[in-house]
Amino acid sequence: MPRDTVLFLVLAVVGMYVEHNTLRDGRFLLCRAMSGVSVIGMICLSLLSGCGRFMQSDSDKGVSLYQQGNYLGAANSFQKALEKQPGDADCFYNLGATYHQQSKLFGRAGDLQTAEQYYHLCLARNQNHAACQRGLAVLLVETGRTGDAATQLEQWAAREPANPEPKIELARLCHEQGDNLDAENYLIDAVSIDPDNPRALVALGQIRESSGDTQQALANYSKALELDRNQPTVAAKVATLSTSGPPPVIAVAPPAGGSPYSPR
Repeated sequence: MPRDTVLFLVLAVVGMYVEHNTLRDGRFLLCRAMSGVSVIGMICLSLLSGCGRFMQSDSDKGVSLYQQGNYLGAANSFQKALEKQPGDADCFYNLGATYHQQSKLFGRAGDLQTAEQYYHLCLARNQNHAACQRGLAVLLVETGRTGDAATQLEQWAAREPANPEPKIELARLCHEQGDNLDAENYLIDAVSIDPDNPRALVALGQIRESSGDTQQALANYSKALELDRNQPTVAAKVATLSTSGPPPVIAVAPPAGGSPYSPR
């Protein structure tokens, strides 16, 4: 199988606990894996296969073990995949994602440190690895290094001016710091780069709804729903804003490739 072959798998994620922060509790889009929070039933995960059948098999097995909650087994499988292709950025990311989730569930500082090391190894090989950029930013915020997370994302945005994802993540950080104006500006930039990005549109709708601009929020939500019909909370929000009857329903942006640090 060619090295650059991409296999897309839809996996049921078991044991993944994700907090979707919304404007109801004064927070933004950040999806942080946490124990004891809502379970995501199904999310799309992309598995980037590397160097052929053996690595594909190890990666597949690692993802399967991860979704079963067997993080030690998943880490072992991803390590075998890495041994077959030393220095592969996706393998480093998968290992980082596994240790990151394991640290959330078991509270082991060593796992968190290992996750950060693997994220940095991934970015050393591919500094524009989107999932790893997102995962590391989440880890930095979780460990009280918001400034470092912002610097990292700003550098990513500077390297990839045509990529909306750094702007979306920067908007999240700004909102968490109470800076809704800059958050909105980052999201406007993201939408100008990619007018058909559902994540950016839903996030922008949330910001505008919170500021009282319900008509523009409705327009953002409606377009996001046109682009991706599989968003029940956004559909409910569109229905709510279109009428004066039901109580407010919080719209949740679709995840970008699963949780911030799910194996690929």
